[in-house]
Amino acid sequence: MSPDPRPLPELVSFIETLPEPHILCDREYRIIAANAAYRTSCADGRSVVGRTCFDVSHHYSVPCDRAGESCPLSRSVQSGQRERVLHLHHTPRGEEYVNIELSPVRDGGGEIAWFIEKMEPMPVARGVSDNHGLIGRAPAFQRMLELVMRVAPSEASVLLQGESGTGKELVASAVHQASRRADRPFVVVDCSGLPDTLFESEVFGHERGAFTGAVARKPGLVEAASGGTLFLDEVGDIPLSMQVKLLRLLETGTYRRVGSTELRRADIRLVSATHRPLQEMIREGTFRQDLYFRLNTFPIVVPPLRQRLEDLPLLVSSLLDRVAPRRALKLSDEAMHVLLAYDFPGNVRELRNVLERASLMCDGELIAPEHLADEVRLRALDSPGEGRPDRTATGGDGGTELMDLGAIGQRVLRQAVVSHRGSRRELAARLGMSERTLYRRLKALGLDKLRD
Repeated sequence: MSPDPRPLPELVSFIETLPEPHILCDREYRIIAANAAYRTSCADGRSVVGRTCFDVSHHYSVPCDRAGESCPLSRSVQSGQRERVLHLHHTPRGEEYVNIELSPVRDGGGEIAWFIEKMEPMPVARGVSDNHGLIGRAPAFQRMLELVMRVAPSEASVLLQGESGTGKELVASAVHQASRRADRPFVVVDCSGLPDTLFESEVFGHERGAFTGAVARKPGLVEAASGGTLFLDEVGDIPLSMQVKLLRLLETGTYRRVGSTELRRADIRLVSATHRPLQEMIREGTFRQDLYFRLNTFPIVVPPLRQRLEDLPLLVSSLLDRVAPRRALKLSDEAMHVLLAYDFPGNVRELRNVLERASLMCDGELIAPEHLADEVRLRALDSPGEGRPDRTATGGDGGTELMDLGAIGQRVLRQAVVSHRGSRRELAARLGMSERTLYRRLKALGLDKLRD
């Protein structure tokens, strides 16, 4: 049944009035109209009418769901409802993460005929090398980013869990920057650096004379974060005696300065982070279960570097710009292979340290393996373990569908297949992709016969 064209002028007029980038598509993915905001920010002023949305946004020749992405249009056809996804789009400024909100529009017969697609750029993350914000393209990174964008507009408490050095403070900052509180303070509390005797005073403040040495009234960090976001880093290190007072703050929104009877109201959004196993601490009696439930309203796991090795070239480029901003430093292929074979127990923080040392050891513009620390080179010589890339492996011709992984990602995928001893479904879960996407990529590399 062909859609009734009569509502189209009204739909086109409607999206043209909207300040955010919007397009109107039909069921065949063709763009029927694009408003001024879209033409300016997403199409460099050029017309996109008549082209498919997957061609314009991704440079794909097939719809997103046939290229390993989540397609909001096909999902909306199946669900009959509005759909939201996070995509990496080509824009005049390069590749950028964009929040997609797609709404179906029905014709006079009640059938879905068109789709209005709203696009909201995500400036806190990039899919290309950048000197600030979150950087990555790996599936594990994108899953984390989608959760960030889901929770950021709300007031829900967020608990970031991940190993030391994974960049949890950057993720917390991204939650703040994408929230309605972005123009207000983002205050960091390093819970591991506060002794028990000072924790309450630093967080809640104190009155003059409240204790020895309190010669003046001092507002606490909760007050400093008023209207904004309070980030409790390493929340697992909060003294048990202070946990009940933090719980009271979260449950009632009120607190008292040390030495005061006045009840003060807090206007904060709480984000916390830890690398410690809080559930084990609960069983051991060193962390309150009720506080854990309040903090863990919306948990987000920040993936370790070894689970996003395809992001290594992006991170290396960005970090070299930071540690040696006046030099055009690059990594040789051999040096990159060494880094890929290293497991980075210290994650991105350790990668930065490795690159800063290498920049000091390198007199030219190309960092070679001999410029890397002995520990990194020696550990890279070990036999590749599960999930580590084979430095001698070469990827086959992956075609255009594998361009997002690049040659480095192809080597990572090849070694993961060779070292895996379980089912294909388990391998797909370990790599953070669907079984169908894994099969397509294995077939493109000629590896589909290695595993049944």
